[in-house]
Amino acid sequence: MGVVARKSSMTFYSDSQSHYSHRARIVLAEKGVVVDIIDCVGENKPEDLAQINPYNSLPTLVDRDLVLYESKIMMEYLDERFPHPPLLPVYPVARGESRLYLYRIERDWSSLVDIIVADESKRSVDAARKELKESLTAIGPIFIEKPYFMSDDFTLVDCCMAAILWRLPSLGIDIPKNKQTKPLHEYMERLFERESFQESLSEYENDMSNIRLSSDS
Repeated sequence: MGVVARKSSMTFYSDSQSHYSHRARIVLAEKGVVVDIIDCVGENKPEDLAQINPYNSLPTLVDRDLVLYESKIMMEYLDERFPHPPLLPVYPVARGESRLYLYRIERDWSSLVDIIVADESKRSVDAARKELKESLTAIGPIFIEKPYFMSDDFTLVDCCMAAILWRLPSLGIDIPKNKQTKPLHEYMERLFERESFQESLSEYENDMSNIRLSSDS
């Protein structure tokens, strides 16, 4: 368990392997927030976490007297607390659409990642892998018109997508490279090349790059 050696009023309890923690770390890096990051692995959680979070869950964000323990809530809080650069659209209709995209990612894709990671049943894991691969392959063409997820600008939606897409090789999912998926692969490259994304990676997530390289070869 390591702590970033910088003084800050904000502390982030992070599961170094979880895409839910990763998405929030991307937001923190995008905003350039000075934060003390406490990396936790498995059940190795600090004792004080249970005292501030009734669920003793990760991720957990502490900002002075405020404690947040749901990733989408903390992402939106960070976007409002640190308005630049904005990671949600300004206008209500576009902002509502982005929140729907976040909901659909959670419902359609994050849930499948969770099944694969839990690895409780080979049958359910194989089915989740197949569904996730087919679903992501199908969305490739949406990145032809816009560089980010239904947007010209990088948003919270892309933070969630980046955390999932980075994990695909470690989840046993290989998106084929063809005409249909080319825009998706280009989108992934745009996400992974961002400075904020590289800064957000935990040691465990950095090691995933070796899996990515082997799967591309």
